Amino acid sequence: MELPLVVGVDGSEPSLRAADWAADEAALRGLPLRVVYASLWERYEGTSLGEDLSKPSEQVMAEDIVEAAAHRAHSRQPDVKVTTDVLPEEPEYALVRESRTAAAMVVGSRGRSGLAEALLGSVSVTVAGHAHCPVVVLRGSHDNRAAPGRRGRIVLGIGDKPADAAAVRFAAEEARRRGVRLEAVLAWRCPAHESTGHPLPAGEPARLHEEQAAEVLEAALRDIPAGVEVHRRTVEGHARQVLLDASADADLLVVGARRREGHYGLQLGRVAHAVLHHSACPVAVVPRRE
Repeated sequence: MELPLVVGVDGSEPSLRAADWAADEAALRGLPLRVVYASLWERYEGTSLGEDLSKPSEQVMAEDIVEAAAHRAHSRQPDVKVTTDVLPEEPEYALVRESRTAAAMVVGSRGRSGLAEALLGSVSVTVAGHAHCPVVVLRGSHDNRAAPGRRGRIVLGIGDKPADAAAVRFAAEEARRRGVRLEAVLAWRCPAHESTGHPLPAGEPARLHEEQAAEVLEAALRDIPAGVEVHRRTVEGHARQVLLDASADADLLVVGARRREGHYGLQLGRVAHAVLHHSACPVAVVPRRE
């Protein structure tokens, strides 16, 4: 059975923009789109409804929310099959469960305390930290379009530990679908105690760390399929800042996240957590089971 792309909506404008992006992504993948609204309450109680929901908030029903999102998706991508569902439960639990039978999931970024998109909504963080499939969080200055070649590159963050093959495959496929280059980035640092008072020539410790980083990066990319243009970059600095800088002109930033069996806390590393909150472009979190 073909797994659908799932988008979570809640009536807010960011979530409706997520439905737009998800429709494009479903068209690129040739997948059906499933629009899901989850809430314990029948009526929408938010303070910021999307443009397509012209009723006062106290009159907006769950069905209005999924229908508005589905209409936008169908208008945008008429060939994509769109289905909807309303789930009477907390969105965090519902969307994580939906991720078990999804090819990928898309959620919007919701601001808190009135700071639109400056901080990530709790639902998005929870889903990204627990989902069983890749989750795309629509951060930053995206234009609601998962279209080929808009900015021309997908950025993949590579860690200094054994490569997350699932994240590498996901990023390579996204680059291939869009016909853009894949830029694989690995951040490295030279420990302070090695940069001074070392018997090696000046600059030698840094050069050795950079060479080791290049070797790790090359190993991580050894199974990239033919036909994907790959640029390799090793950058000295903190991984989170290096990736945030790279997100400034990227179509998508891809990072991996380990899922440990039997562990029920939020399973996001510090780097993934940072880019989810501050990236200038959409972020894909790709889980790997351990």
